[in-house]
Amino acid sequence: MPDTRKYRYKVFKWIACTLLIVFIVLAGIAWLLNVKSRPILTDRIKTLLYKSTDSLYTISFTKVSTNVFTGNATLQNVKIIPDTNRFKQLIALKRAPNNLYTVSLKKLVVKHFHPLTLYREKKLQLEEIIFDKPEVTMLNQQFAFNEGRAPRPIKSPYDIISKNLKEFSIKSIRFKDVSFKYINKNIANSVPFSIDDLNITLTDLLVDSTSAEDPTRFYLLKDIVINLNNYVYHTPDKMYDIQLDKLDFRATTGKLRVNSFALVPLHDEMNFGKVAGFAKERFNIKMSDIMLNGIDLPLYISKQELWAKEMAITNGFVSVFNHNGLPKKHQESKIGKFPHQLLQLVNAPILVQKIQLKDINVNYAVYNNESNQKGQISFEHTSGIIKNATNLDKIKAINPIMEVNLNTYLFGQGKLDVNFIFDLTAKDGAFSYNGVLHNFNARVLNQITKPLGLVRINRGSVDKLKFNFKANDLGAKGTVAFSYYDLSVALMKNDPEKDHLVTRGFLSFLANALIIKSENPGPDGKLVPVTVNYSRPANTSFFNMIWKSLFTGIKYSIGITEEKQNEVREHIAKFKAMRANHMQRKQKRLERRIRREREQNEKR
Repeated sequence: MPDTRKYRYKVFKWIACTLLIVFIVLAGIAWLLNVKSRPILTDRIKTLLYKSTDSLYTISFTKVSTNVFTGNATLQNVKIIPDTNRFKQLIALKRAPNNLYTVSLKKLVVKHFHPLTLYREKKLQLEEIIFDKPEVTMLNQQFAFNEGRAPRPIKSPYDIISKNLKEFSIKSIRFKDVSFKYINKNIANSVPFSIDDLNITLTDLLVDSTSAEDPTRFYLLKDIVINLNNYVYHTPDKMYDIQLDKLDFRATTGKLRVNSFALVPLHDEMNFGKVAGFAKERFNIKMSDIMLNGIDLPLYISKQELWAKEMAITNGFVSVFNHNGLPKKHQESKIGKFPHQLLQLVNAPILVQKIQLKDINVNYAVYNNESNQKGQISFEHTSGIIKNATNLDKIKAINPIMEVNLNTYLFGQGKLDVNFIFDLTAKDGAFSYNGVLHNFNARVLNQITKPLGLVRINRGSVDKLKFNFKANDLGAKGTVAFSYYDLSVALMKNDPEKDHLVTRGFLSFLANALIIKSENPGPDGKLVPVTVNYSRPANTSFFNMIWKSLFTGIKYSIGITEEKQNEVREHIAKFKAMRANHMQRKQKRLERRIRREREQNEKR
């Protein structure tokens, strides 16, 4: 029994010693391979980047750590820098790219680089490269010689590396938490654009004898995926935050999805204009479920032109408010600031062939200092299509029209179908709009007529409101056909003692008796359209001009014309004169009575 134990102990000791020797040998081999692989890997990386970019870029790093068993390597303090002199040479040779990049980061991780495959087969195959929190600067300069070039290298990188390598591939290149800065050299004194926390994944990079001509690849890649979460940008005037919640883009599908986009004012409605120092329109915008399809990524990368076949927005709102009680900023003209004019001022070239809107609420509100109330008009559940949204001259030369077809519900009740035709090339901002507002209860208009027009609609039913206008920077001209019946109104005024609007009884009586048509068509059955020629004040907005031109047509249709208003003013003047005459006679009678009483008292 003791001999058996002694024998087992010797066997165990022999095995342990053998394993220890094997481990030491393997560790030595690993150390030797690691030491030998570092300069080889370093040289390969530097040579590969330099040659594959036509001698444009160099890479530097302070330290390389490798592990032969895992096939991992880590590069410390990495910098990828362009050679500006070489860039000038490439420009002269008409081989320079439109974009020039500078990349710096503290750590670059290479995973599973398969050193044995590199040694034996001359294939540098990497599973993954991770750029951790890199700082990337992109400088864009458009060159005519790059116009129309395919999204692939001018010279195949394989021709450059073929002397040393048969293949170079990376399954995945990940840029994590990128700080990205874009500089546009095509515009003088342009402001750089910066964004943080960007994530980019480049999939299946391949350099071999066939990859450069592979039509399923762009820039030798199979796919590019971009992600951005919770981006916030503070506008320079400190009046708004621009918020972007979760952006995802995949190049193979050309689809970009955004959970939500918002323009958030930093002050409430009544204080916004006070902070600005004048009656400034306050916008509050949020759009959800935004999708762009058919994005041309190579075109955007090379020329920063955003081309998309279709854009869809589902759910959102646009709210506009103006405090008219504040002083106007006369020097701030809004001429040239219609929607299609602002689109032309966007620095980035844009073409979206079709934009689909669904379930968008639009609200326009004004605070009236005379009534001390806010009047508003709302268009709910707005849906429709916008075609040819662009600021590209070459597209406008083919089709200069942006068409907008919308259907919505006025105050959530009356269905409104409206069409806009915007001339994208018109110097005076010319556009036209026409539409039909279907039947609704006229009393819903009190939300805007009472606070802004000091008119209350007691009752009335609308059958149809048809309008057709042509407009430009100076105003709008067109016709309004308003069909309604059983209309009665009351004129209002602000009573400071009661702190609310009160009815002006006599004037309301005169208005209903002398001005207001209770129905249209009248007894003869004829519906006569009215002509509107609205002159736009230079400091009023697009929304304001649309509303005022329609409201003018409504007023004319129900009888509130300048002639009728003058007639009422004459009646009021006569009434005041009669009342003053009556009061004068009453005063004289009182004076005579007092004089008689005094004379009688003196006789006594």
